[in-house]
Amino acid sequence: MSKTNPLLSVALIVFGALYCLLYPMLLIWPSGWAWHHGSPAANDYFMMICFVYITLGIFMIRAAKDPSAHSSLIWFVIWSSLAHAAVMGWESFRTPMMIGHLIGDVPALVIIAGVLAVLMKREPARRPAIA
Repeated sequence: MSKTNPLLSVALIVFGALYCLLYPMLLIWPSGWAWHHGSPAANDYFMMICFVYITLGIFMIRAAKDPSAHSSLIWFVIWSSLAHAAVMGWESFRTPMMIGHLIGDVPALVIIAGVLAVLMKREPARRPAIA
């Protein structure tokens, strides 16, 4: 295992755990996390995206052991979070009843992407082994 920034490992564990908790967060504050009315199970799209995020969260937690070895996964989290936040932000302005997302999942995704990007910039590059 290469020398790694311990803050990056902590961030991956914390944010990975939050991704794994998407479903309960929806139950607590639906206007900040869900794009439909009714129970979470009432929308197939939400259930699909929920389990994609749970899976991603599990892999983020696993990546915390050696972030340098999982840099492509971490950069995927960063860029996909920014893309997701941009689309959701746009849709929040287009649909007034979805404005709660501008104080819920949109800033959460931007914060996650920003923190991980800053910490990844500080992460030492993994050098290939010389044969």
